[in-house]
Amino acid sequence: MDSVAFLQTLIRAQRDGETTVQQAVAREARSLGCSVEMVRYRPGDVPMVGEFASARAIDTGERASVVARLAGTGGGRSLILFAHPDGEPLAHLERWRRDPFAGVVDGGRIHGWGVADDLCGVAIMIEGLRSALAGGRAPAGDVILASTPSKRHARGVSALLHGGLRADAAVYLHPAESGVGMREIKAFCLGELDFRITVQGSPPETSEISHLAFAHRAISPADLLMAIHQRLHAFAERRAGTLRHPLLDRSANLLISHIDVGQPGVHTRIAAEGVMEGALTLLPGEDLRAVQKQVEAAVGEGARLDWVSGVSGAEVRLDDPLYRLVARSIAAVIGQPPHVNPLHTASDIRNPIVQAGIPTVGLGPLAGDLTQNGLTDEWVDVDDYRRAVKVVAAIIDGWCGEV
Repeated sequence: MDSVAFLQTLIRAQRDGETTVQQAVAREARSLGCSVEMVRYRPGDVPMVGEFASARAIDTGERASVVARLAGTGGGRSLILFAHPDGEPLAHLERWRRDPFAGVVDGGRIHGWGVADDLCGVAIMIEGLRSALAGGRAPAGDVILASTPSKRHARGVSALLHGGLRADAAVYLHPAESGVGMREIKAFCLGELDFRITVQGSPPETSEISHLAFAHRAISPADLLMAIHQRLHAFAERRAGTLRHPLLDRSANLLISHIDVGQPGVHTRIAAEGVMEGALTLLPGEDLRAVQKQVEAAVGEGARLDWVSGVSGAEVRLDDPLYRLVARSIAAVIGQPPHVNPLHTASDIRNPIVQAGIPTVGLGPLAGDLTQNGLTDEWVDVDDYRRAVKVVAAIIDGWCGEV
């Protein structure tokens, strides 16, 4: 079977849902000689290390990860390859110009629902192992393939790690959203704190439809939030002036994504309540709770600050043996050295690093038009996908050793 054919199998299975995709992964892994386990869990039951999330942010249903293990012949280092099979909820399929579940190859791109996020990653780990085993070769160290739910705090890889899954290194297979494909390695990701701030205003005591003439007698939630925003901005600027990382031109950022202080189009009424939502970045090694306390001080009293979720940053240094091997493997396949993009936030590479001390990097082929971004005809570059398969085979050979 050509490596593209298996990816098409997963795209077609996507029509029937995640369970069907996982069944196809399990079948293919068994055909490669792996022992396969279906690990069921509930995201809310998984302990949190270096992260948190409000109850409303966590998926509440039972989920299942496929864990396929090819036992090594002995003496080599072990490796986890992981990717997520779950995609965005099916919606607006009529906007697609190509069948979302046919795996159409057109102009050097394969199209399909979730193909870039992240069915291609799941296929790459299967096809990479298949390529590594070609010609009767066998790895000396264990190779573990994990197809683990991730979206909407599904926390699949975290569940496996807390269940005792361990290896000497891990590789997360997922296309980069930066548009450079296999020329990039994810070896650094910023942490993230997401928050919601609510303030109570005081509309003027009047039965007049317009509050304009009475505005001086009111407390506007817009004014309260503007003051908080100014304090948060000043806090973020202080962080940016003191924090430094050699890969970043700015080591701390604040983003206010949403402000609601009234009804759109209604210009002369003061709302009773205002809401502001946003997020800020953390460097690897920063303590979540310590930064939360600093934000709470900046927000001040008189507002309700709700923490929605938070994750720690993580990185693998450029002199780490895993990074060096992955960089060499990519350079040998694509003909040029890759680089680290430090602008990924909350990447899943953080999970094995933060929760189990396992060095982890990420890579993936050129892709685009992600449904997660509200776009259609999601695609993966076929040539870059095949290059990713070759790279993963080389990583297995180089890290686990051959016999």
